[in-house]
Amino acid sequence: MNELELKYGCNPNQKPARIFMEQGDLPLKVLNGKPGYINFMDALNSWQLVKALKKATGLPAAASFKHVSPAGAALGLPLSDTERHIYFAPEGDLSPIACAYIRARGADRLCSFGDWAALSDVCDGDTARFLAAEVSDGVIAPGYTDEALELLKMKRKGGYNVVQIDPEYQPAPIERRNIFGITFEQGYNDLDISEEMLSNLVTANKELSQQAKNDMLLSLITLKYTQSNSVCYVKDGMTIGVGAGQQSRIHCTRLAGNKADIWWLRQHPKVLGLQFVDHIRRPDRDNAIDIYISDEHDDVLAEGVWQNTFKVKPDVLTEQEKKDWIAQMSGVTVGSDAFFPFGDNVERARKSGVQYIAQPGGSIRDDQVIATADKYGMVMAFTGIRLFHH
Repeated sequence: MNELELKYGCNPNQKPARIFMEQGDLPLKVLNGKPGYINFMDALNSWQLVKALKKATGLPAAASFKHVSPAGAALGLPLSDTERHIYFAPEGDLSPIACAYIRARGADRLCSFGDWAALSDVCDGDTARFLAAEVSDGVIAPGYTDEALELLKMKRKGGYNVVQIDPEYQPAPIERRNIFGITFEQGYNDLDISEEMLSNLVTANKELSQQAKNDMLLSLITLKYTQSNSVCYVKDGMTIGVGAGQQSRIHCTRLAGNKADIWWLRQHPKVLGLQFVDHIRRPDRDNAIDIYISDEHDDVLAEGVWQNTFKVKPDVLTEQEKKDWIAQMSGVTVGSDAFFPFGDNVERARKSGVQYIAQPGGSIRDDQVIATADKYGMVMAFTGIRLFHH
């Protein structure tokens, strides 16, 4: 089969719509549901990301995509007790690919609401059970166990989108797209992101552990499939803040840094101690936590809205408490898809615990950027490679 007809394109008025191959068959199969135009854009971008992550690190990888950019991406590392709590992870042993997706979705649970999931490895029962309990549009993977497929086919009243892709598929070396009736053509971005890119350490501090290298690779590969401009914060094998599609580099850094701060604040003892009403839905709990952490919490608590969410009115998480907690964050990596033009990006990154930086370099102010990193004892690699994605 070399063509799939779609209900419509990006919007209901954009008809007709389809995906097709000019030569040969499509490298994917729809096992359940009827994915749409944006679904397939998310599926194909997210699959490339997790496939590259698996190749670069040797570990299972997963991503959670929304509107053709990752809300989160992660490697299949074990979950801590705190992570299990804040990500709704089930008790007991979990497969590495399940851990990868739980962590990828946990990076930014608000942005992952209604996501498209991508898995580098075969989707198993552990992963399917977690997916079945989340609000998600679909999943792409190289295969599914019988148990996983049975579980996913019951999701969304039988309409959940399940796509299987040929893991050996390689795209044509030249890619084309039409914009306003005009055809654009370029070489497919087959850049192989590997540890060799991290060898040019330009700061005085050159101590780079294997974990830090993996986090740098994760940030760079995530950026390769994120709408530019983009900046990505990573810690312990998972993204914790992705800033996508901003016109200004510093705004990318701030956006991603603010998301990283929220991820860390969700682990504050006051947040972990929140007592929710019984049978609260996961999205409602996530929204309540986000408001509790935000500057809106005073108004919300004062209005009595808490009575529909919490068993007991929670104590306010003060601005000073938030500031003190964020100051404890450390060991974070930040990647940028293009060079940092000013040291202000490094200054903002430092506020979110950044110790490692991976960026192309090439600014006329590289010396200033390096000096700022040196001021805080950071390790910075110049990759020499830009990663714009549009």
